[in-house]
Amino acid sequence: MWKTLWRRWTIDKPALLGDWLWDVFVVQLAAFLDRLTLRRIIAFLPVIILGLAYYHSIPIPPELMLVGDILAYIDVFSVLLLVGILSRLTTILFLIKQATASIGRLANSLATAARRLDGRHRRERGTSVRRPVTKGSNKESDGPAIVIGMAWA
Repeated sequence: MWKTLWRRWTIDKPALLGDWLWDVFVVQLAAFLDRLTLRRIIAFLPVIILGLAYYHSIPIPPELMLVGDILAYIDVFSVLLLVGILSRLTTILFLIKQATASIGRLANSLATAARRLDGRHRRERGTSVRRPVTKGSNKESDGPAIVIGMAWA
């Protein structure tokens, strides 16, 4: 008799509800555990503490009743901390952007100065070619310069 009763309640009755039991205890439980986050667990802790406090089998100090408020304040504090970090990060990125721009301008000016000091290219391209100095003009340039009635030697 016990064997048939055992078989009826452990095999036959659950087999009638097999798909429903599989859905509830396996599929829905797995979906719930996928959605479960640390924040939800922390938010549920005050409910557990409150239940223990009302059960009165274990004496709970009043400080534990405020744990829920503290955990809620942690959310607010974390948001403020993230906003502070992001504002500092944008400031740092702005300073880095300005520093790289000034380094680029400095490199450009150094390259321009280095091109000016190059001794191999004395004249720019596109300028007219100088004419050689003739012997007759050399004598004329050694004379006195006359400027509106004045003479220099």
